[in-house]
Amino acid sequence: MATYFPFLPEQGSRFATGVDTFYFSMVGLTIFFASLIFALILFFSVRYRRRSPREIGADIHGSLPLEIFWSVVPLVIVLGIFAWATELFFTRSNPPANTYDVYVAAKQWMWKVQHPEGISEINELHVPAGRAVKLVMTSQDVIHSFYLPIFRIKQDVIPGRYTSQWFQADKPGKYHLFCAEYCGTNHSHMTGWVHVMEPRDYQHWLSQAGIGTSMVAAGEHLFTSLGCASCHVRDCPPLQGLYGSSVALQDGRTVFAGEAYIRESILAPTAKVVRGYRPIMPTFQGQVSEEGMLQLLAYIKSLAGEAPGKVQK
Repeated sequence: MATYFPFLPEQGSRFATGVDTFYFSMVGLTIFFASLIFALILFFSVRYRRRSPREIGADIHGSLPLEIFWSVVPLVIVLGIFAWATELFFTRSNPPANTYDVYVAAKQWMWKVQHPEGISEINELHVPAGRAVKLVMTSQDVIHSFYLPIFRIKQDVIPGRYTSQWFQADKPGKYHLFCAEYCGTNHSHMTGWVHVMEPRDYQHWLSQAGIGTSMVAAGEHLFTSLGCASCHVRDCPPLQGLYGSSVALQDGRTVFAGEAYIRESILAPTAKVVRGYRPIMPTFQGQVSEEGMLQLLAYIKSLAGEAPGKVQK
């Protein structure tokens, strides 16, 4: 569809066609009903205008079928739009299994990207074509917004919490990255590039970039240096199999152990105490940077498929 509208960015992901189709459908529907209402107003103002000062209009008793028609039809249209938009939302919000997880820390005025292999980039993101990429993002200062027009994705990046978005780029190339949330005086300079590469070229780029300490290994080292391993062997809940599971709390609630729960458990461990354990874990607020938090998250996620037991060292 973008081929016929050159003012639009080209469609570079599997989301693009669906988003554009929905957008132009809403524009077309709006134009249709606006034109219909304008035409009816013009027709009735001419057809039923007052022709003399003494003319009195006829009494109108209404029509039940007509009332039902103009009540039911808009309801059906609105419900259809809601269902369509909801399907698009859930598709964009639920990444497939085995995504390539990339960690993004935003700050005024730059994007710091960490690949699972240990490579870091500033205002650049290299990804392989044809593979689902999940972005796990947080901000170190104010609200930012990770915006890739060609992929039709935009996700707010919020301090103190994690947000995520996924995409699958189908066409190799170099594409614009913007911050779409005003974040300060140099907001307009918070830009970058996304490089979509053929899988073979991407593997070559990884080897040329010089793979260092992986996110998981860095997180494991930080986990050990902070003294977490000793407590999580006996006095604290085991971390194997934690990520993605349901956790029963002392107050009777059950929570999902996602990125937000793990972050809160590190920075405010007494907020949600696991059933059967004492609230003895200290807070690490101010002791771990955002990059370190992302490394700890990567390490804990790597233990998701393991059975509960002794924490690896």
